[in-house]
Amino acid sequence: MSRIGKLPVAIEKGVDVSLSPANVVTVKNGKNTEVINVNPSIKVTIEGGEVTLTRTNEEAQTRAYHGLYRTLISNAVHGVTKGWEKTLELNGVGYRSAVKGKVLELNLGYSHPINFDIPAGIEVKVVKNTTVNISGSSKELVGQVAAKIRSYRPPEPYLGKGVKYSDEVIKRKAGKSASK
Repeated sequence: MSRIGKLPVAIEKGVDVSLSPANVVTVKNGKNTEVINVNPSIKVTIEGGEVTLTRTNEEAQTRAYHGLYRTLISNAVHGVTKGWEKTLELNGVGYRSAVKGKVLELNLGYSHPINFDIPAGIEVKVVKNTTVNISGSSKELVGQVAAKIRSYRPPEPYLGKGVKYSDEVIKRKAGKSASK
């Protein structure tokens, strides 16, 4: 039995979880909605303020899906109540960012600014021109947007310049040593 899959997902107050006959779980809370398409080999039941998942067979792929879908539903419940957030830091001379409408403008040392269109469901805030907060109800979408912004100028190991996650540690390398 999957250790993660057998744990029930507690439904918090104000969260509406519904299951369609096509095995689609919908999690709603006010304006936030998350939809998870569950594989038919996993049976979902909602009762007593908890969501439980059981397997229909013992195949390897079904056992893998058991923990996966439990975690996806748990992340959706957390996302619609508290939300997910990632913070990026811009390190480098002249590196800065600004939000203009639904576009994040990044100056990362290139000859031109990079304009990143902010997708629906994501909120971007810029703090002190060098810190970007990305938040939303979908953990997958928040991580994907943060990774895309980081990919424009990943941190380099010599001077530490680039876009990095706030909790990321850059392994620094020594530069060239002087000849003897």
